[in-house]
Amino acid sequence: MTTLIEYHNVSVVRKQRAVLDGVTFSISLGEHVAILGPNGCGKSTLIKTITRELYPDPDRANSWLRIMGQERWNIFDLRPLLGVVSYDWVQICTREYSSYETVLSGFFGSVGVWENHHVTSEMERKTRQVMVDLEIWHLAERPTEQLSSGEARRVLIARALVHDPKALIFDEPTNSLDLHACHELREILRRIAQGGTGIVLVTHHLPDIIPEIDRVILLKGGKVFGDGAKGEQLRGARLRELFATGLEVAEHDGYYHAW
Repeated sequence: MTTLIEYHNVSVVRKQRAVLDGVTFSISLGEHVAILGPNGCGKSTLIKTITRELYPDPDRANSWLRIMGQERWNIFDLRPLLGVVSYDWVQICTREYSSYETVLSGFFGSVGVWENHHVTSEMERKTRQVMVDLEIWHLAERPTEQLSSGEARRVLIARALVHDPKALIFDEPTNSLDLHACHELREILRRIAQGGTGIVLVTHHLPDIIPEIDRVILLKGGKVFGDGAKGEQLRGARLRELFATGLEVAEHDGYYHAW
């Protein structure tokens, strides 16, 4: 399979501290993977290296980060290939723009549609199609600042999907959602995965790891702590060491739960 993302001996230093330290792993195109770890383990920094908000330490020997086989990207060329859905974007996009405008703006990498943007009929058709598929067309005219957290999250997913990206990257997707909204979001993730779009899920919540994900990468202290089949990585002893706390793990209908 074609490699989607490849890290080799990657380190990121922030405020004179190695937030990522010698990280090595690769994810294939079309693969569904979860990256699991406690708060402060480097998950957010990892995402920022993919989106080119942060760059690996250039002084690290024998180190590279490649996306679709390339180390260098024009950010505007990269955006259509990788859709990113994060809580940060929820805060940025929750403004006076309508849900329709917010989804449509995904074509331009902006928040909202501006006067200099040339909107085509195909863009409008695709925006409607994605919103209908995610069952949010009824929210088209509603300002995003009036949406619930769950509705806003689905609008952002639609915004990321308008390009038919190779993969979607989710950063703590159920953050701030209630139980009902969590369930709905996970069902949407399952539909996207079953439709063939790769899912890279970054989280510290076990129940976010949908059944379609069969590989888990564990991150601890900026290093890869484990990488392999879901059933092997999500064992009680393994997670007790990862999260440095006493817990038990159980699996039910393809979902894992800890207490």
